[in-house]
Amino acid sequence: MLELHNVEVTYSDVILALKGVSLSLREGQCVALLGGNGAGKSTILKAISGTLKSEDGKVSAGAITLEGTPIHNLEASEVVRRGLIHVMEGRRVLRHMTAEQNLIVGGHMVPDRAELKRRLDHVYTLMPRLANLKSRTAGFMSGGEQQLLLIGRAMMARPKIIAIDEPSLGLAPLMIHDVYEVLSRLKEEGTTFFLVEQNSAAGLGLADYAYVLENGRVVLDGRADKLAQNEDVKEFYLGVTASGERKSYRDVKHYRRRKRWLG
Repeated sequence: MLELHNVEVTYSDVILALKGVSLSLREGQCVALLGGNGAGKSTILKAISGTLKSEDGKVSAGAITLEGTPIHNLEASEVVRRGLIHVMEGRRVLRHMTAEQNLIVGGHMVPDRAELKRRLDHVYTLMPRLANLKSRTAGFMSGGEQQLLLIGRAMMARPKIIAIDEPSLGLAPLMIHDVYEVLSRLKEEGTTFFLVEQNSAAGLGLADYAYVLENGRVVLDGRADKLAQNEDVKEFYLGVTASGERKSYRDVKHYRRRKRWLG
């Protein structure tokens, strides 16, 4: 459904952020992109969604295709019309508007009011918390509630693919559980996901397949359940040693540095 073929991305014609990345996503599948800060995960989503230009970036080599059609030179608005929605990190709600107004903005291309209401009802059924908050100004919602709102806003467009960046970032464990429960239910409904996540345990728990990135390259890929058992992934991304001991985040960063030094 979506493929990247040897994609390179440069910023300001100087900084090479992605180096020959190839990956694919099938319909109904959830693919996770794992890796540390600066690995290139968010850049992949921006390349897919056409938002690189806003940061003086471009696909300088390779190709990105959606259902066989190249999309890497399209404007972001055209990518949306073709069915790919990018939920960026940072919980970019329309802060001065209510939750329901935010959702309606997500369905702005729906010409039929009855269909718009059906989509709203679907969002509220999936996320009753939003139904209770539909009159709340979005800027006064909690971080977790805003993340749910962004997922709901994406749903309103009935996209073919949702590319979602760091949905658990900065959230309390209970709220992470709620967000991933919603994503899991959407996946059961057949939604296709591209998921960028530093919380590797959560990402691998939802994903069917995963790619691990370091320094702009894919260094490992495979079925998510297999990668979750891979010793390198467990130690460097899940923070668990071969003996089952959980390492601190500071220890994990030390091991990552050691891994780079050892080549």
